[in-house]
Formats: sequence, structure tokens, C-alpha cells
Amino acid sequence: MRWENQELGVESDDALPGLAKLNNLVRTVRTPEFDGIVFHEILAKSALNQVPGGSKVMPYAWTINPYRGCSHACSYCLSPETSILMADGRQVPLWMVKVGDEVIGTRTVGSYRRYARSRVSAKWDTRKRAYRITLADGTELVASGDHRFLTERGWKYVADAPGNGQRPYLTRSNKLMGFGAGIREAPRPNGVSQLRLLGGLAARDRFFRMTEPAITRKLALEGAAVKSDADLRIVSIEDLGEVQDMIDITTETGDFIANGVVSHNCFARPTHKYLELNVGRDFDSQIIVKVNVAEVLRRELARPKWQQNRHPVALGTNTDPYQRAEGRYKLMPEIIRALTEARTPFSILTKGTLLRRDLPLLKEAAEHVPVDVAMSIAIYDDELQQSVEPGTPRAKERLATVTAVRNAGLDCSVFMMPILPFLTDTTEHLDYALEQVKASGATSVLYTALHLKPGVKEWFNFWLEREHPELLAKYAELYPEGRTYAPKEYRQWLARRIKPLIAKHGMVRGREDLVTGGVDSSALAKSDAIGGAARATPRAGRPGRGRASRIDADGERRTPLVFFEETDAASVAPEPTLF
Repeated sequence: MRWENQELGVESDDALPGLAKLNNLVRTVRTPEFDGIVFHEILAKSALNQVPGGSKVMPYAWTINPYRGCSHACSYCLSPETSILMADGRQVPLWMVKVGDEVIGTRTVGSYRRYARSRVSAKWDTRKRAYRITLADGTELVASGDHRFLTERGWKYVADAPGNGQRPYLTRSNKLMGFGAGIREAPRPNGVSQLRLLGGLAARDRFFRMTEPAITRKLALEGAAVKSDADLRIVSIEDLGEVQDMIDITTETGDFIANGVVSHNCFARPTHKYLELNVGRDFDSQIIVKVNVAEVLRRELARPKWQQNRHPVALGTNTDPYQRAEGRYKLMPEIIRALTEARTPFSILTKGTLLRRDLPLLKEAAEHVPVDVAMSIAIYDDELQQSVEPGTPRAKERLATVTAVRNAGLDCSVFMMPILPFLTDTTEHLDYALEQVKASGATSVLYTALHLKPGVKEWFNFWLEREHPELLAKYAELYPEGRTYAPKEYRQWLARRIKPLIAKHGMVRGREDLVTGGVDSSALAKSDAIGGAARATPRAGRPGRGRASRIDADGERRTPLVFFEETDAASVAPEPTLF
């Protein structure tokens, strides 16, 4: 467990694996308003996280992460009795499937989606509100509203997003993809009768192996195209009005065959791998909450070393401080008060509209310290946005939050990050996005091309194969094995496209803090104006070792501002940096 700095030395027997070594685990909480999410409340030993700035000399950036994991994302779940097609042709209930088993999923090969072997990498239980989907061939599925199935028009959720959300969802005009449960078909108009075996492809496969027909083309399943004459039209979608026990799995292909139709599964991000939590669903459903973060922060900010320097602090550069969990725990108001009282500059980067709740506090804080606010809005196409970022507010709702920030008298930047090659880099999308950003009243806009770190790259490639298989080859060329960032040529091409559009809409391009990934602190800019080049002077006795330069969004090398000459790393016990 990589929380050595948090460790207090006593083992807790009922904690999750990786948390068992900590006696600062206060309790584990489940609550009806966050169905399917488990909160692990801990007593943090430190609140400030020190992020190296690329040099052994200086400077360091500082962040606060009140949460680990993110409740923005959705969950996908099925009834435990759902039949899953195994790689050997058997169909077994979902509750019998184990991590390491091989099932049948699908892959896109050329122009066709084909059945393929897929290993199960994670499995988990939850409780979700249940819906029953009935198909014309008699197939029935019980799933949560957040589950997705493959239709003739792409992936769709069982139900629309709750509240004012919007996402593609199933209707009676849709047809699912797969082979279904199988029925006995009626005679054809020419009088010829045909028998379809109940049980779908698995039953047919066993039948063919037993009878050894002369025509063998239907014996093989792996590699077969995902097509069928089965009538998989949706007849009804029924809200069962109750919460049921459900299960989901993660597979290598990102899908599996459930009751004879192609079903989506969930993916994890790298953060919880680092914390040794389960890599299937834990990032979205196992949320670590530092319930005493404000109390600890106040102690750290009161230390003489901190008061001497008062480094700018960034929030939201790792996990979102205004994710849904913040609505329950309300950690941010006291964090804001603590930073303000300690006269410490801070910035906030979020996708969450819950930020509006704290605008009076932020306005008051800005009277005493530099406060920088930024809203992350990468995608302005609602359908694409809900596919890439399920569970997050739509662009329209986030833009309204930008307007609210500006009406409160605060500056607010918009992060158009990341720009997705071949998806959101068209002139039409960029022009429309900048028009909306300008209308919101944003004071500046920042952009950069997509970069894919290990772990995130695998998740994104799964998504790309599901949603845009035609782009797989192009992305493989842009992001080959071992490459995180888009090539310099692409970034320069993107700059030539977007800069005239930024000027057209009268926008100002903001600056990103290349260490934390948040908005560049206005405190840094003020110091730059006052201190000039003196801040860039290396520490005495160690000539020539300033802050390392990095490549910016346009593919050009830029040296970040050096704000402070010295820091005492031992003065504040840092938490581990996850990314």
C-alpha cells in the first residue's frame, strides 16, 4: 500500500485490501442517495501534496486532494442470473463467472465486428435500480439504467440520464445486436419450416458438434461476424421500481455476450491501481474521503516555513474536488476558509457545477488572496461528451457555472482539454465551442491535444474500439507504443487551426501550470511582474539548475515561472503523487 505517509501503525481487519494496514480508516459508508458507491472515510495525516517541478533544486508545486477516486463516472450492472457466453460455447450465469475466465466478446476487424475471446479481468457486486428489457424473440434482460447495450445505431444506455442529464438511451425503435435466446420460427411463406434451437449460438454449436453436419460453416463462433436473423427488436423497457443485487465484469475486449446480446462493461483508471484497490470498478465506486482534511490543512498552513513562503495551492488537478461526493461531505468550504485565513493563493479546476454553492466564499477569499477558477469543458457535442465522460454535467450546465462565477466578480478560465484528434479538432467543433465559451463570459481559454498516459491509454483505446473503430489506425499512428503526447507536428497543426478562431471570438489564451496541470496562478504572474528575472536565479552553489522546461500545447518548449527560491520539503509531509 503506497500510503506510507498516512500510516499510523495499526492494522484494521475489516478494511479493503490495501487499506488494512491503516488505523486511520474511520468507517465505511453506504448511503441510498449514492447507490452503488462506497465511501471509505479516513483521517489523513497530511493535506498538502508536494509535486516536483522537474528540477532537484526548485520549485515545487502544491496540491490538495480531499478525495481519491471520482463519483462522476457511472456504473454498469446486470442481474446475477444473466447468461454469459463462455469461450468454449457454454452459457453460465453471471454469478458463476470468475476473474481469469475466458468469455466471448467482440472486436472490430476491418469493416466488421466479430466475436472474439476475451479474458475477465475484474468482477464486482452492487445494488442498483432494476429495469427489464424484453426483445421480440423472447429474450429478457434485467440491468441497471446505466448499463449499455449495442444497438444497430451504436451503444445506448438502458435509461436516460437522471435529472436534467442527456445521453443516448434505448427505445422501442431500437434493435440489439447479437443472436438472442433463440425461438422456434414460424413456417416461411413458401411452406418450408425451419427450426431455431433455443439457447442461441451456444446451443446450436453443441447441436452441430453432436450431429456433425456436412456444412460446417456455422460450427465456429470465434471470428464470426456479429450478425443474426434473430428478431432482437425491443418490445418493452420496464422500470421494475426496486433496487436489486447486480454484478458486472470487466473484460479485455470491453464487452461480453449477455443473454445472447452484446453488452458493454466498465473500466478503471490508474489512480486506484496505485492505491492497490480493485481495478474494475473501484475508481468510480470506492471513494476515499479525507474527512479531517481541513483540520490537518490548518495545522500545515500555520507552520512558520509555510507562512514564510505561502506557495500557491492547486485543487482539482488529480481528482475533482466538486465531484458528487462533495455534495455529501462538504469538505471544500472549510478548505477555502483555511487557505484564505492563511493568506495562501489557490486555484480550482473542476467539471462540477457544485462549485456554485461556494461562490460567496470564493468571492470573499478573493478579497484577501489571489483566487483562480477554471472549468474543464472539453467536448461540446452532448452525445460524444456523455460517451467519453459519462456521469459529468453537460457542456451547457458547465458553461452556466462559468457565467455564475463571472457574475460573482471572479475571473474564470475554460480548459478545452483535451482536444480529441479527428473527433473534436474540426474547425466546426472548435468554432462552435469557442462561440459558447465566449458567450459564457469566460476570461480566457486554454487548450491542448489529448495525451494518453499508461493505463489511461488502454481505457481510451477500449472506448475508441467500441465507439469509433474507424479511427483505431489513425490513433495508433499518433500514439504508438511508448508515446504519451501527440506528435509535435500535430500540435503545431492544431495551433494553426485554433489560434485564428480564438482571435475571431475575441478570446484570450490562458496559461497552464505545467507542473500541476491546473491554471497558472495569478500569484505567479504578479510575482513575475515584481521580481523579474531574480526568481529564475538558481540556488547558490548549484549553478545552472533551474526549473526544467517542457513542451507546451503548440509543441514549443516553454520554461515555467519560478516563484520561490527555496522550500523545505520536510516541513510538510507530502502525500504520494498519483499521476
